[in-house]
Amino acid sequence: MSFAKVYSAQVNLLKGAIVTIEVDISKGTLHAFNVVGLPDKAVDESKDRVSGAIKNSGYKSPKAQNQKIIVSLSPADLKKEGPFFDLGIALSYMLASGDIKFNSEKKIFLGELGLDGTLRRIRGALPLAQEARRLGFEEIYLPKENAAEAALVEGIKVFGASSLKEVAEHLAPTPKRVGVPTSNKVRASGTKIPQQPKTAISYKKGTKDGDFSDVRGQEGAKRGLEIAAAGGHNIAMYGPPGTGKTMLARAFSQLLPDLGMEEVLEITGIHSVAGNLEGELVCFPPFRAPHHTSSYVAIIGGGTFPKPGEVTLAHRGVLFLDEFPEFEKRVIESLRQPLEDNIVSISRAKGTAIFPSNFILVAAMNPCPCGNLGSKKKECVCKPSDLDRYRRKLSGPIMDRIDLWVSVGNVDYKKLGGEGNGERSEKIKARVMQAREIQKNRFSAQGGSASGRKKTNSEMNVKDLSSMVKLSLKVRDLLDDSAERLGLSARAYHRVIKIARTIADLESSSEVESNHILEAIQYRPKVTQ
Repeated sequence: MSFAKVYSAQVNLLKGAIVTIEVDISKGTLHAFNVVGLPDKAVDESKDRVSGAIKNSGYKSPKAQNQKIIVSLSPADLKKEGPFFDLGIALSYMLASGDIKFNSEKKIFLGELGLDGTLRRIRGALPLAQEARRLGFEEIYLPKENAAEAALVEGIKVFGASSLKEVAEHLAPTPKRVGVPTSNKVRASGTKIPQQPKTAISYKKGTKDGDFSDVRGQEGAKRGLEIAAAGGHNIAMYGPPGTGKTMLARAFSQLLPDLGMEEVLEITGIHSVAGNLEGELVCFPPFRAPHHTSSYVAIIGGGTFPKPGEVTLAHRGVLFLDEFPEFEKRVIESLRQPLEDNIVSISRAKGTAIFPSNFILVAAMNPCPCGNLGSKKKECVCKPSDLDRYRRKLSGPIMDRIDLWVSVGNVDYKKLGGEGNGERSEKIKARVMQAREIQKNRFSAQGGSASGRKKTNSEMNVKDLSSMVKLSLKVRDLLDDSAERLGLSARAYHRVIKIARTIADLESSSEVESNHILEAIQYRPKVTQ
């Protein structure tokens, strides 16, 4: 046999794309080994990795004889990137050359090969397994390190292997060793690769940093963070340095509900594509804290072939931006779309990519670059031009999209000593969970509408507010008078209603009362624009 076909796959944005690998071998006077089908440098170099892996696995090297080998990767118009295809190319060549015989239908082969034939971890195993299952494939072979991740997918058999030899002997238990004298032929052990058992999600305690009880004082900020967690609202904390803003932000993620199976699959798939997984699943809401010097592409995503940024890696979790005004203004302004629509759209000449970015923004900032503006104990040393630049970093539209603004001031020294006696995160989380359940039931009652797929108050649009948040005449008048006095925009007006609805949910109140509106208004920005 001089022709063979097997199937592999690669990551395409956040999804998998099935790639057919065809190998044709023909006689020639000089050795030639070509890969066609828009391969990048890593794919083109696979011919050298594959040749070494085959030779060092006990088979005859493709380069040991004069022959012309053509490896075709289809669809031909899809750019092939990365080392996903090494295992598939090696097995396809061995099948075409007659080294082994097996039925390649309904099987997917993934993995990078070392020169000694070992299989190395790849990224994106979960979305690749999902796409294979969707298209009717029954078995998937990939490196052992990726097996647990792929086993999250129901309906497809997962086999984790450590080497090319192990896969070959599993598929063909008595392979013919070409070029080896009959007396020296090594028969396969016949040992099969065990099927990877279905991966169970385990929620372990102590995987997150900090607890609200560790932060002394700052009850106002804790209350704001509780509301933010309950309704999925964005929040900004402002105050002098060293007052606990970072500690509060890190403890905040403990208030969020645990992820369900569908969310674990979604988030694990995103982090797998990004190459962030270290053998463990993402079972908790992610917490991302990029440095303020991070580039636009690192935060938003992009590149010649668009890849997810921090706003997507924080999907279903928390994006913590410390020193918020110190981020590049372009980066800050680009947050408008993900904060409003929960997606980020990246357009390039080669096409447009839409990545999910439904996160809770937790921003922290000082009152000025030196942090001492307004302090009674320390003098501000900032120049007027520095203050002006600092204030201009945050535009009105960005400030409007942040629901809650809370002050984190200096704490009395007497409160800093001794053990923390504040409320623990577990108790606050119980109230958050109760409020989330109320919201879930409210959205479910909407029936087959799009609102039935939403989960938190922050996701309500104007139509949802009209149908699900009924304000009495007295409460409506109070809101209108306050909005007129404060000069709220239409967006800020509606966000006040959402926050008030969340506050009412935390109290298990079916109606939004005047005190809920008044508290919600207190969280509008009080910093100078």
